Amino acid sequence: MAFPEYLQIPLLLVVGTLAGFINVMAGGGSTLSLPILIFLGLDSSLANGTNRVAIFVQNVSAVLSFRQQKFQEFGQSWKFAAFTLPGSVIGALLAVRISDEWFQRILGIIMIAIVCSMFFKPPQSSSESISTKRMWISYLAMFGIGFYGGFIQVGVGFLLMAILYHLLQMNLIHVNMHKVFIVFIYTIPALGIFIWTGNVNWILGLSLAAGNATGGWIGAHATVKGGEKIVRIVLSIAILIMAVKLLGIV
Repeated sequence: MAFPEYLQIPLLLVVGTLAGFINVMAGGGSTLSLPILIFLGLDSSLANGTNRVAIFVQNVSAVLSFRQQKFQEFGQSWKFAAFTLPGSVIGALLAVRISDEWFQRILGIIMIAIVCSMFFKPPQSSSESISTKRMWISYLAMFGIGFYGGFIQVGVGFLLMAILYHLLQMNLIHVNMHKVFIVFIYTIPALGIFIWTGNVNWILGLSLAAGNATGGWIGAHATVKGGEKIVRIVLSIAILIMAVKLLGIV
């Protein structure tokens, strides 16, 4: 029996709000939104593209929310984001359903490793050391982030947080501030490719986007107001749930 059409938009608003909050605070919100879109009858490619509408609007909302609270470093965010763009285009062009069981298991293990590492503060280095030894590595890593984000998106926030937190030793508030801008930028060409190939359901996508925008705005405010402690709590819960899902434990 098909899910009633009159309940689809309210469902997407609720799921989108939760997904947007999780995405901005941590990552993995698409593990909620993508299955819901598939449950509503979309095939995987159409669901993947439709979800990008919500991701785009969510991160516009989050960027504006951070800016309202005077948390912005657009110059540095642009540098990170620029390196994601080529990878995003390639990833979106190659986007297909990922069904490799071993890939999911490996990704699940990576997610667990990330959440464990977040509880260990990285050793402090001088700003010069970070600039000369790590900044360019982080820029190169952004190409891979763009590819993965353009290809599948799910969990990309975790990977971005790991790079910015460990490699560049940023606090988690600034990590999330940069993260939402980076995802916003690389989603533009990826979404364009999904639109171009006809893989967007606009009614469902915009309904989901309204929820994601709300959750993203709240998530950005919670990040600033709650500080690193609340980010770590939400991040830990989100990563462990995603890891359990990927590893097929439940």
